[in-house]
Amino acid sequence: ITQQYVVARPLYSEESFAEDHETVYRHRKTMLDHIKQYFTCDARRAKNTALSLLPVIAWMKIYRIKEWLLSDIVSGISTGLVAVLQGLAYCLLASLPPWYGLFSAFFPVVLYFFLGTSRHISVGPFPVLCLMIGSVVTRLVPDEGLPHNITGFEGLTRDEQRVLVASSVTFLAGIMQLAMGILQVGFVVMYLSDTLVSGFTTAAAVHILVSQLKFVLGLTVPGLSGPLALIYVSIIFNKITSTNVCDVVISLTIMVVVFVVKELNDRFKSKLPVPIPIEVIMTVIACGVSYAFDFKTRYGIDVVGYIPKGYEPPMAPNLHIFQETAVEAFPMAIVGFAVAFSVAKVYSVKHDYTIDGNQELIAFGASNIFGASFKSFAASTALSRSAVQESTGGKTQVAGLLSAIIVMIVTLAIGFLLEPLPKSVLGAVVIVNLKGMLMQFRDVPYLWRRDKPDCVVWLGTCIAAILLGLDLGLAAGLGVELISVVLRAQFPRCSVLANINGTDIYKDRKDYVDIYEPEGVKIFRIPSPIFFANIEFFRSKLVEAVGFNPLRVLRKRNKALRRIRKLLKKGDLQWTSKGFLNTSCGPIKESEDESNMEELDLPTDFKDLPTRIDWSAELPANIIVPRVDVHSLVLDFAAVSFLDISALKGLKTVRLSIMIAVFITGPYILEKLHDCCFFDDEVQPSMFFLTLHDAMLYIHEKHPGSTEKKSDFEKAPYPETKF
Repeated sequence: ITQQYVVARPLYSEESFAEDHETVYRHRKTMLDHIKQYFTCDARRAKNTALSLLPVIAWMKIYRIKEWLLSDIVSGISTGLVAVLQGLAYCLLASLPPWYGLFSAFFPVVLYFFLGTSRHISVGPFPVLCLMIGSVVTRLVPDEGLPHNITGFEGLTRDEQRVLVASSVTFLAGIMQLAMGILQVGFVVMYLSDTLVSGFTTAAAVHILVSQLKFVLGLTVPGLSGPLALIYVSIIFNKITSTNVCDVVISLTIMVVVFVVKELNDRFKSKLPVPIPIEVIMTVIACGVSYAFDFKTRYGIDVVGYIPKGYEPPMAPNLHIFQETAVEAFPMAIVGFAVAFSVAKVYSVKHDYTIDGNQELIAFGASNIFGASFKSFAASTALSRSAVQESTGGKTQVAGLLSAIIVMIVTLAIGFLLEPLPKSVLGAVVIVNLKGMLMQFRDVPYLWRRDKPDCVVWLGTCIAAILLGLDLGLAAGLGVELISVVLRAQFPRCSVLANINGTDIYKDRKDYVDIYEPEGVKIFRIPSPIFFANIEFFRSKLVEAVGFNPLRVLRKRNKALRRIRKLLKKGDLQWTSKGFLNTSCGPIKESEDESNMEELDLPTDFKDLPTRIDWSAELPANIIVPRVDVHSLVLDFAAVSFLDISALKGLKTVRLSIMIAVFITGPYILEKLHDCCFFDDEVQPSMFFLTLHDAMLYIHEKHPGSTEKKSDFEKAPYPETKF
């Protein structure tokens, strides 16, 4: 049996409801109050600030040594092995010597251990960021030709110049992230929607794929950066006849084996205690085979080569490079943080803990500044590496610290074992790990069916990033996204509502059959804010809903009143008990008076006339005015979150020109209307009602003849549950 409820309460307007029900006074904080609160300091706030700046203190207090330590050790070792390999591989994307990737897998991880709020992400090189750094590096220090005239390049080799560029742009990106964290603007990442990030990373995957072809094919071609850099593919195809067959065979073997084992890992992950570290296994095998058969000498393949032991002394960034790379550093800072925060958010929800976006900005900013001082490049998180850390049982960033120790051991002690590793192996590993990002192309049909504007954002971002480069592509994607948001707000789906028979519910009249529309009443709903950009759209839709042009009707009525006054003044028209009487001997000619045209847009005024004109009746002297069948208009503003000054002016114009009773619902905008002095003799607070049904019952009282189904309409219940 369907549950029912019956309610009996007075008909409420906003004004009458406020009189009957006392409200709670709430103090509104001013800007000065917020500033005072921000700069106020006491012992408790100092303690909370210290804990927020060093999240390691909070989770170390609850660390369960017996339950978590072994899992973190296993996870740290597994992640460390993957981090070594990815550090070497992703360094190729940054156009730097491979061993600098080991620096990026160590220094940022150490500082993030103390400052980060995520317990599961693996900090270090991220392929998209590496590619963005590589585009800056090859722009300032190209493969062929002279480098840019940068102060501080004197006496440095090409590799040293590139390392200086990469570390300086990383330092600058870190400063930007740290500044945004201190200024509490972590919310900026919210403007990067999942759709935009998906399209952007897919385009980045295409760039990464193209950039690795020269290693997989064993070709020597110059790197390109900037808009239309994908013509790089044509350069590779022009040299395709110089392909090193040994590199191709090694790459294809690595890719096939790694791909198959990764698929098996995914399929049997519930049965495997830890995923099979196939990339590490294949790298070790490739190193051994390359060393045993001397691939470098016998087949001429390019190998990693000499890896120096230990770490290099810290280095100050180059200020001249700051000036040259500021435009590229900002998107790096945003993309690095956005990707890391997105991954961290997924794991925080899965494992039920909170992360702080502003603290994450501070953590990554400080980590990048610290790492750049020791010649590492920008760090974020790689999705595959974070998945390894979490899936192998990692509970906290202790696993991340242990992975950094594994990287340190390789750097200090056993790095020489990786010297015979073919670069084609690293390129193959990079390409295989692009599977997840490239498979995002499957999102396009889904988005097109579900949400076409989101699909346009995805395609616009992806195509722009492919053609224009990642930095300009990200800016173009943001532009497309903001345009889509503006257009949705500028052209909302307005509707005319009708009453569902026997209820107090009102729905779009196009969607239901059993509806009731009182004669002469229109209910118009707009489901978005009303502001300067959509006020004209709102007015046009309102005119369409009521079925006539209100301004034209208003001018016609004012012209008619002006003519009646002239005829009365001349004596051609007189008022009698039976109405107006035409006293002219001949036909009355219509005269056009173009003076004071502004007065025609004012409300009709009957003060100088002997009676009020009934516009629905026949007018004297053959005066014709369009008849209006709508006597009441209800504007449903329940979904309107704000109004600006342009909207308020437009609403007043609508009220004055339509010349019918207007009853506006939506209590949340009432305070705004009071603050802006919206009310006057024409528009009063008594016209505002709590609900649509209140407004409709009020109209029914004022115009009882407008409905034939009076009993059914009045039976509609009001919601008041009785317990």
